[in-house]
Amino acid sequence: MQSRPDTAVPDTAVPNTAEAAVDDLMWRQVAALHSRVEHRLTTALQRHHGLGLSEYRALGHLSAADDSELRMQELADRIALNQSSVTRLVARMNEAGWTYRDVCMNDKRGVYTVLTDAGRALHSRARSTYEQTLAAALDEAARSSPELGTAVAALRRAFS
Repeated sequence: MQSRPDTAVPDTAVPNTAEAAVDDLMWRQVAALHSRVEHRLTTALQRHHGLGLSEYRALGHLSAADDSELRMQELADRIALNQSSVTRLVARMNEAGWTYRDVCMNDKRGVYTVLTDAGRALHSRARSTYEQTLAAALDEAARSSPELGTAVAALRRAFS
């Protein structure tokens, strides 16, 4: 039997039991908030625009990029998808006419995803749905729990 490398956290980095309990509670609440908000956004974008949340985010990153194009790996990094998932996502967006693939002139191995006018228009139309749904979901979560209310308010202040 082969022994596994020790993956335990050094004793000096282990928080005390009370801190660990608070961290665990905090992280479960953040994960629940994230899940709730993502579900609301996904439902609203699909219902009103026939658009998935990853598609919306990809279109947004492309819209903000120089020349409305990104290398596939850059897009994957920005929307937090692995290479395989972003390849399938881009294939769907290409098929819908929202993007197209282009080869990098300086590096023929490099492949870009480029936003089309149709993709830009769709993202623009969907933006208000996204923004209104996001605000409503965060407001609802904040009202549901004093801790989440404090966290949402603090995050809004930190990013404004």
